Amino acid sequence: MRGAGVGGARETGAVFIVLARTAAGVVARRLADDGADEGTDAVADPAAYVAQFEPRRPRWVWDDTRRWYPALLAAGVRVERCVDLRLSHAILRASRLTARSELARAAPGPWDALPAEPEPSVPRSDRGEALFALDEPAVDPAPDLDPVAEWRLQRAAVAGSGESGRLGLLLAAESAGALVACELHHTGLPFDVERHDATLTELLGPRPTGTQRPARLEALKGAIDEALGFAVNPDSAVELLRGLQRAGIRVESTRSWELKRIEHPVIAPLLEYKKRSRLLTANGWRWSDEWVADGRFRAVYVPGGVVTGRWAASGGGALQLPKEVRGAVVADPGWALVVADAAQLEPRVLAAMSGDAGLARAGRSDLYEGMVASGAVDTRAHAKVAMLGAMYGATTGRSGALLPGLARAYPRAMRLVDDAARAGERGETVSTLLGRTSPPPGDEWLAVQRRAGADAASDARARSWARSQGRFTRNFIVQGTAAEWALSWMGILRGRLWERGAGSLDERPHLVFFLHDEVVVHAPENDVEGVLADVRDAAVAAGRLLFGEAPVDFPVTAVAVRSYADAK
Repeated sequence: MRGAGVGGARETGAVFIVLARTAAGVVARRLADDGADEGTDAVADPAAYVAQFEPRRPRWVWDDTRRWYPALLAAGVRVERCVDLRLSHAILRASRLTARSELARAAPGPWDALPAEPEPSVPRSDRGEALFALDEPAVDPAPDLDPVAEWRLQRAAVAGSGESGRLGLLLAAESAGALVACELHHTGLPFDVERHDATLTELLGPRPTGTQRPARLEALKGAIDEALGFAVNPDSAVELLRGLQRAGIRVESTRSWELKRIEHPVIAPLLEYKKRSRLLTANGWRWSDEWVADGRFRAVYVPGGVVTGRWAASGGGALQLPKEVRGAVVADPGWALVVADAAQLEPRVLAAMSGDAGLARAGRSDLYEGMVASGAVDTRAHAKVAMLGAMYGATTGRSGALLPGLARAYPRAMRLVDDAARAGERGETVSTLLGRTSPPPGDEWLAVQRRAGADAASDARARSWARSQGRFTRNFIVQGTAAEWALSWMGILRGRLWERGAGSLDERPHLVFFLHDEVVVHAPENDVEGVLADVRDAAVAAGRLLFGEAPVDFPVTAVAVRSYADAK
């Protein structure tokens, strides 16, 4: 099978090469699959060394992909697979499956102190140098790190877990995600600054100088002042709230959802001001100045940045790219953007995890329509509300009223999330399909539970906090497993795209954007049909990799477009 493994075409390699920086320079330790030492090399040129050994398809082992891979990519060297010890350490330290291992029982050490996010951004120079200071100095700033010892501890923890297949797949997927994150930053998302400027000019007015407001925002401020009968600074939440209350408008905050319930002439211009001001702040001219260069938007992704395993973004706001900005994401001449997203991913993951045949049948096409057809709910809108309530713990209101129908129609799925919620309410941890484990509640939570029974107020607070923890663990198992599926999808797809072309990474079809259950591939126009097929096939392969022959479909909607805005 092409690109069968999430971390490469083979999941187990005969050679592991551990790279480390020491006071004497870079050192490479070659290790066999059984851990036997096959030799140590002094490395004068890491990129040349990696390029020399990469045809043997080793699994590169290093402390942190962010500290090694950007420099390799800059030198034109792409690696197939790696072991990211930092990311793997975090998973194994917390997983219930490895709780008895030497690694998990050890006191906190230097591996636990490695930062989850990369170094802050630095300005791009006029010569187009790297936007971020991701390349590390020749001497390791943390000399206490011993990557070989850590690698062996991690392998022992996985081997002794009783679930080496699950955990091994999780670590491979997490490490593959680290490679993808660096490649996304390296290649960048095609971005047309002139289109972006035109959009901003249309919505905000011409770019102002200094600290002036754009013309359209200034006009909206005038409308706000006129409606209130006095001047107010709409950019200050405190001053705005006081102004609204001074005008006799009874509001507790300036949040848009609360303002929308008010009938007053100031509401329409105020809501419009907030919307356009948010665009200016998050994705305005200053944003493009900092994050876009040479026709590419280069965000910094943080794999595993959320406790569930979802990604976060350290800079650029890639996970919040609004539709007003997507019109500026345009493929290069002769290329296209293949935009793909997994339909109703989390409910399908729930069906597969729980083995609920009824929910699996509902997902044979549109899952929410299938729920209506099964009689679980009466409308598609109610199906969506009910399923979100089941996965996120909304047990009151319309969602709560619909849950009994779901419990009757899909008992195994509802039992899975209900059991996870009850575990959380008891202060216990839960795990995803592959073994990522939720963090335990903190000391303050435990103290509140211990005070339960002292009086009515203490009881109420303890119950409230317990329910909140239950909602977290209820969703953790589903969202975390969905993140594992997405990592597997992306890892498999990465390998298949590489096989499609020749030359460097940006000369072949390559991933340029990722958002939880959505990917964007930059592909040559003459290879679009093949890329579309690979995107869909990789989703099927990811489902089989995680869930075996479970009768659950993971359909992907994929289209080829010129501009990202045309995909929706």
